[in-house]
Amino acid sequence: MTNEIDVITLFPEMFSPLSESIIKRAVDNDILKIRLTQLRDFAFDKHRQVDDSPFGGGSGMVLKPEPMYRAVRHVLNNSQSPSRRIIITDPSGETFTQAKAKELAEIDWLIFICGHYEGFDARIYDLADELISIGDYVLTGGELPAMVIIDAVARMLPNVLGATDSAETDSFFAGMLSYPQYTRPREFEGKVVPEILLSGNHAEIKKWRQAQSLEITRRRRPDLLGEN
Repeated sequence: MTNEIDVITLFPEMFSPLSESIIKRAVDNDILKIRLTQLRDFAFDKHRQVDDSPFGGGSGMVLKPEPMYRAVRHVLNNSQSPSRRIIITDPSGETFTQAKAKELAEIDWLIFICGHYEGFDARIYDLADELISIGDYVLTGGELPAMVIIDAVARMLPNVLGATDSAETDSFFAGMLSYPQYTRPREFEGKVVPEILLSGNHAEIKKWRQAQSLEITRRRRPDLLGEN
């Protein structure tokens, strides 16, 4: 099965990071298909205008509903995937988490609507199945949040990562931060790799890692454990 992602954006060139690293490999191996749609292609005038000043006054420009509705209806003709979800990246949405990444990875087709300027005409929100925020801060547009979500979701897809258990060892996958990792050299500037990792006793290594994960989570993010 190939998972599909469509993105409607004013700045498709911003998505060049998706052609690198793990996501590039997923696309090259037909695990993931990513399509970018330029919102201006669905404007009505020769100037390709997709925004206008807000009714009632105020600063900035607001994205118009007509081009966005046309773009979404065009995108919906791209696939016949059995399950799909239309997402607006928006600060008023549910905060993105690893649990949400796993949930979205189960959906065959994700469609992202990226805002810009001072936001959307409110009628555009009717197109979305859900709103997702990546945090309580302001960004220039929805492109960076969409890329963050796409990257996190792609890691959850089968066969995307090199090792089958790589995603399971990521921070937040099991609700805690990841344990510390080491590689060669065994000693560096007086800092030595913990002896347990050199023992070859995989059961004890697993126990050590679990204990380290718990300790780090309790020290750095006690909120993940329900602790204050």
